[in-house]
Amino acid sequence: MSNYLPNQSRRNFIIGTAYSAAGFMIVPRRVLGGQGFVAPSDTVTLGIVGAGGKGRKNTEAFLALDDTRVVAIADPAYYWNLADFYYRSEAGRGPVKDIVEEKHQAQDTSFQVAEYNDFREMLEKEDLDGIVCSTPDHTHAYISLLAMRAGKHVYCEKPLPHNIWEARQVQKVAAETGLATQMGNSGHSADGIRQTVEYLRAGAIGKVNEVHAWVPATRWVPSLRGLPKGESTMPINFEWDLWLGPREPRPFHEHYVPVTWRDFWDFGCGALGDFGCHDMDATVWAFNLSAPERVEILPAGFSNADIAPYGEIGYYDFPAQGDQLPLKLTWYSGGLRPKEPEMLPQGVDLPRRGTMFVGEKGVILNDGGQRIPKIYPESVAEAFDPPKPSIPRSNGHFRDWIDAIKGGPAASANFEYGARLTEITLLGVLSLRMGGQPIYWDAELMKAKGLPEADKFIKEPVRQDWEMT
Repeated sequence: MSNYLPNQSRRNFIIGTAYSAAGFMIVPRRVLGGQGFVAPSDTVTLGIVGAGGKGRKNTEAFLALDDTRVVAIADPAYYWNLADFYYRSEAGRGPVKDIVEEKHQAQDTSFQVAEYNDFREMLEKEDLDGIVCSTPDHTHAYISLLAMRAGKHVYCEKPLPHNIWEARQVQKVAAETGLATQMGNSGHSADGIRQTVEYLRAGAIGKVNEVHAWVPATRWVPSLRGLPKGESTMPINFEWDLWLGPREPRPFHEHYVPVTWRDFWDFGCGALGDFGCHDMDATVWAFNLSAPERVEILPAGFSNADIAPYGEIGYYDFPAQGDQLPLKLTWYSGGLRPKEPEMLPQGVDLPRRGTMFVGEKGVILNDGGQRIPKIYPESVAEAFDPPKPSIPRSNGHFRDWIDAIKGGPAASANFEYGARLTEITLLGVLSLRMGGQPIYWDAELMKAKGLPEADKFIKEPVRQDWEMT
């Protein structure tokens, strides 16, 4: 294993020197704006951590912005062929490096991307404004915490951490550092979800006490009934031990990578962990939800202590607050969907993936794409006068984070909100990992009441040199 630990970056050294010199040197403009400040006219330099399928997509999105420059890439894997997955592309350090260099060499023929296996070496050696974390779930928190403590702004994929203790740590350090952060639930920046939130808050369908969210996602490797047995040939230029990160060593098997890691509790969080931060987002946002009183998520099909189920169905019970009624959110995956309510007219089919809000007067239905709200029945829709927009519209999920780095408003899926949304999601994952047992949650003590055996999932053990405190 590498022994790299992030030293003080050159930028932080400059900041410290500026303060100690107290007027005996010219202070860069970014220093005057607070930690990590980048002047609006400057280019934001980024390091990519994780160059798999999602890492490639995120890199391409930032390359499309004129004021960003990707200068370094870190990933333990050099190459993945993702033709058999929904990415339909090639990824890894090599292919992503080629994409970045082709883009930047159009303006600077001498440009080359710095390439690393270990992101900690990248943090130590490169002068970065921020990092983009697109690794498997089990390393999100470690990477985000280390980067923020090194003074780097952080964009991190969802779910923000892998367990609830990590969510609290990421939220805490983000608040302490004041750095610009954004979670990768890109639908949060769509106009449709903002419209949905505004309609619900304006009482378009009256008081709401019932929400349903469903996704078709299921297990990637349906034939497995636990961890894969045996050992596979290691891909060339792949550092398996580094990929494992905080998890205990085990033999390499092809069923773990590049995308199928989501099936295994040590690395992923099943369908709920993958999609909860997308498809429960509008509900949490509209009703300003925090900790539920009770969560019970039941596995649909085989699962055990090692592997996630084929599907899920379960319930979040949120208490009343203010004039908001108690709220029950029902979650479905693996092809399970809710029963169509009587207020939904005949001929209106539920989308393959969607969210449905059931109120006193009607139903708001949106799909899992643009999330544009549709009100039923038509009489309720016709009587509703849509409010003027009250939530600022996004300039783009990636653009908002870059603007926040440059002193603009915080990105709307920043780690304060992202950690709260992820913690709610992970409470459902906790119930699943406990075999579908109900979780009565003590948010203040971070405990599942009467279930001390849940502690090992609330804060998972990590191996030496991967501690997060």
